[in-house]
Amino acid sequence: QYSPDNVAGADGSIDPTEITFPGCSCHSSSCVAHVCSCLCHGENYSSLCLRPAGTEQGFARPVFECNTLCQCGDSCQNRVVQRGLQLRLEVFQTEKKGWGLRTLEFIAKGRFVCEYAGEVLGFNEARRRIQAQTPKDSNYIIAVREHLHSGEIMETFVDPTYTGNVGRFLNHSCEPNLFMVPVRVDSMVPKLALFAATDISAGEELSFDYSGRFHNLPITNREQNSSEEDKRLRKPCYCDSPTCASFLPWDSSLFSTL
Repeated sequence: QYSPDNVAGADGSIDPTEITFPGCSCHSSSCVAHVCSCLCHGENYSSLCLRPAGTEQGFARPVFECNTLCQCGDSCQNRVVQRGLQLRLEVFQTEKKGWGLRTLEFIAKGRFVCEYAGEVLGFNEARRRIQAQTPKDSNYIIAVREHLHSGEIMETFVDPTYTGNVGRFLNHSCEPNLFMVPVRVDSMVPKLALFAATDISAGEELSFDYSGRFHNLPITNREQNSSEEDKRLRKPCYCDSPTCASFLPWDSSLFSTL
């Protein structure tokens, strides 16, 4: 079933449509950094394109868009991902990777492309679904971990297997042309937004790094060790990039025993 936005999963533990963020009190047509409460981390967009985070961090910075309760108008430049898909994309059959997604028009670097939308699950339900899969099943569940300044880790699990959007057809690449950023609009449940990492020509297949390493910190030792422990369930990578790791990214935490 097609859905352009996240929906609550079967476990019902998380409602992605719940509005919990207060709105800004800006009365201008477009909000300004250091004045707007939604832009307290700095400007996010410039001409619809995501501004670079800066080389001093090495990872994606938080993005908070103006929301339903904000007093600014719909024309505010801090409203991008919430407007949904604006580009012409096409689902097509690849040679080795099954279905894929490509663009039918030029995409500028930093432009929002699409969201990876689906059922938002709690950890237990995500793990139950993963463990119920066989090696022949395709896995669409993505686990996004955000590292907070307090040292805590915030986890978001999205499964577009049964309900989702075109993002479910995106293939992995070790040298992708998209990168994922959690973008928050109305609540702490993020939209998993994919932006262009470079200029992308019409006809090119779109891809992102399933591991999240691209535009983020290097892979941790825990992830390296877990990926070496059990290769029998790992699937080969067919991205054909010069730095291809030969296997799709692996996260053993969802396969741990209950």
